[in-house]
Amino acid sequence: MLVLPSSCFAPIFQFALIANKETYAIETKEHFIKQSFRSRYQVYGANGLLNLVVPLKKWKNHTPIDQIEVSYDEDWQLLHWRSIESAYRASPFFEFYESEIKPLVFSKEINLIQRNAQIESVLCKMIGLSAKITFTKGYNEHDPDWRSVIHPKNKIEMEFASKSHYLQVFEDKHGFIPNLSILDLLFNLGPETKLYLTQHNQSI
Repeated sequence: MLVLPSSCFAPIFQFALIANKETYAIETKEHFIKQSFRSRYQVYGANGLLNLVVPLKKWKNHTPIDQIEVSYDEDWQLLHWRSIESAYRASPFFEFYESEIKPLVFSKEINLIQRNAQIESVLCKMIGLSAKITFTKGYNEHDPDWRSVIHPKNKIEMEFASKSHYLQVFEDKHGFIPNLSILDLLFNLGPETKLYLTQHNQSI
């Protein structure tokens, strides 16, 4: 069984992993890892790479991720949406997907894993992926361990990234930035997103 970390608007690499799967599992029993894709996602803004962080309620070290809750004390969702609009308004398929993506950004689900899973499930349907999300019941070792591989500071995906070029809105200013949030691929490639993921699944 493919086991993946819970990710917010997961990176392209993660969606490529599930492109040819019927089912996969989201890890629910690991300790929450800060500064990871579990509570942040990366988009391509006018000034380059932009990290959008989901605020969390206070938590202690070694808290299981299934106990982590999202904080809505501040209006961060509006800031996220404005950043996404600014980044992708000029992309080929922004208007095509806007009405479906915006409600995901403004989701009020408290539990982080559930919020991420709901977003991922809708995105899979939009892309046309048939993989069904399940959840782990306990923590087990895996090789390769994608839970640690899929991380903003981990460059192990470089072979995948080097073969993954597609046209991006601000590429002429800052060059191609690989493995951003799936939003980048969806807004730029639209209906071709599934084909892209399926083809690049073979590069992993």
